[in-house]
Amino acid sequence: MIKLNNVSIRRGTRLLFESANLTVHPGQKVGLTGANGTGKSSLFAVLQDQLHADQGSVSIPDSWVIAHVAQEMPAVDIPAIDYVLEGDSDYTQLHQKLEKAEQEHDGHSQSELHDKLAAIDGYTARSRAGRLLHGLGFTAEQENHPVVSFSGGWRMRLNLAQALMCRSDLLLLDEPTNHLDLEAVYWLEEWLRSYQGTLVLISHDRDFLDRVVTQIVHIEQQRIKSYSGNYSDFELARAEHLAHQHAAHNKQQREIAHIRSFVTRFKAKATKAKQAQSRVKALERMELIAPAHVDSPFHFSFFEPTRLTAPLLSLDKVAVGYNETPLISGVKLSLAPGDRIGLLGPNGAGKSTLIKLIAGVLQPLQGKRKLAKDIGVAYFAQHQLEQLTMDESPLQHLQRLDRQASETELRKFIGGFGFHGDDALAPVAPFSGGEKARLVLALLVYQRPALLLLDEPTNHLDLDMRLALTMALQEFEGALVVVSHDRHLLRTVADDLWLVSDGQAKAFDGDLDDYRQWLANKDKKPIEQTASGNVSSNTKKQDRRQAAAARQKLQPLRNTVKKAEHKMEQLQAKLADVEQKLADNSLYEDKNKDQLKAVLLEQATHKSDLEQAELDWFEASEQLEAAEAAEE
Repeated sequence: MIKLNNVSIRRGTRLLFESANLTVHPGQKVGLTGANGTGKSSLFAVLQDQLHADQGSVSIPDSWVIAHVAQEMPAVDIPAIDYVLEGDSDYTQLHQKLEKAEQEHDGHSQSELHDKLAAIDGYTARSRAGRLLHGLGFTAEQENHPVVSFSGGWRMRLNLAQALMCRSDLLLLDEPTNHLDLEAVYWLEEWLRSYQGTLVLISHDRDFLDRVVTQIVHIEQQRIKSYSGNYSDFELARAEHLAHQHAAHNKQQREIAHIRSFVTRFKAKATKAKQAQSRVKALERMELIAPAHVDSPFHFSFFEPTRLTAPLLSLDKVAVGYNETPLISGVKLSLAPGDRIGLLGPNGAGKSTLIKLIAGVLQPLQGKRKLAKDIGVAYFAQHQLEQLTMDESPLQHLQRLDRQASETELRKFIGGFGFHGDDALAPVAPFSGGEKARLVLALLVYQRPALLLLDEPTNHLDLDMRLALTMALQEFEGALVVVSHDRHLLRTVADDLWLVSDGQAKAFDGDLDDYRQWLANKDKKPIEQTASGNVSSNTKKQDRRQAAAARQKLQPLRNTVKKAEHKMEQLQAKLADVEQKLADNSLYEDKNKDQLKAVLLEQATHKSDLEQAELDWFEASEQLEAAEAAEE
């Protein structure tokens, strides 16, 4: 087992741990959490014997093999699969000895080495490495590409594959999902769930932690505290602990009331998409989550956009790609204030390409992209972190955006993103990835966008900042398009999901659970029936009769839902017509004052009717869903 006994550790003058105790039993899967800078990576260094305790003792069995993901970017010229195989040191050493024995024509040594390879299952090593690469998103062709030919993110995936290839007793993973797409995250979850060794995992992805770990080790105030269960269990336990503190309790109640207000508001406005129903459940769960984070240093809100109009942006039969070659074609999309779209799709299908098109970074190869006049567009992507001015401070970055604002106002604003005191005046260059990401987000928020485009915004952000971002997005009045492997973020901010796959981008009729099933099925070939046929015609007829009876029984409820959908579509069309009238500048002239009042009254009436229709639809849909579940 791993045992820390009264451990104290300093880094320079900073005290990270004081009299900390921890026990991890063999085979446990532990999630290591805590704010950035509390010492999670330092604890990893202690476990790897790279950092030693100033006081106390640390014990790990001498026989344990420890695997971790190398942080340096490999630039070697060997095939990717051979690089991954190097993670299995037993296989690598035996293979090298076997090659030498073959060169020396030493038959006796060859025989012994073949036996040893068989004993460690060495003859399946290459296929195991291939499965790891495939799970992490590499194609069969890419297995033989030289490591140096891959980009930085893909080389980090190779480092992860190499760590997983190791025959380890202890596996240390520090933010392993940062460079993965959702498909690879799903795969890694399942791999880690079946891992037989001891796992210690640093992650800021709450869904990932929930599915993988069975114990949370939380670091705060120079102490280490263990909680049994997954991350959700930890949040509930910590919320209860904080509730006993009077100040924290009062703040919790305010936070719960705030969240409950937009949960109730959203319930009444939920659209017909299944993802919207999933979002209702996710928001309700946030009432439980928020009290565990009342001591978070991050609190901010999006300002009201400088201008809103409908549509904000439209794409009409657009094709986009690179070097005149379309990656996605035939895209039709209209974004209005309040729209919230999450983009899904396999790696390389074009999610980031589509968001670049919407942002105007890429121009259409075919079709039309139309952006409303004078609206603000904010685009977050990882490359923008390096476009910050490295010798300037967070405050200076804001001052360049707004020369008129006082330093006091700007420091108060930037404080909501965790830049307090000297941090607000320090140059950006030595900032961590998380600090740079927070600064870029702060700059986007300050610009009052009407259209917000986020491409993997949570990479490098800790759990408190992710929650603060999620909370702020609830009340964002503009349109949002987001690409993220953080399922909690997608569930809580996206009303609709779009699938980017096979050269197309279309609305996805389902939620993230359906998408997971889609990923599992997309590569499966249809089951072929045998020549003789193994399903009798009588059984088929019986199945058809039963299906028909079930459809007939549920038909009245389906009709109610369809009727509500039709009414919503009619009201949405009427509302769109009214908003088209309101877009006419002449309507705001003094001579048309009465006409403007009439149109505004018409708009308010349609909005009220639409909210009621959506509520009716939501109730009918819940009844139908319950009836269908009962039939199953």
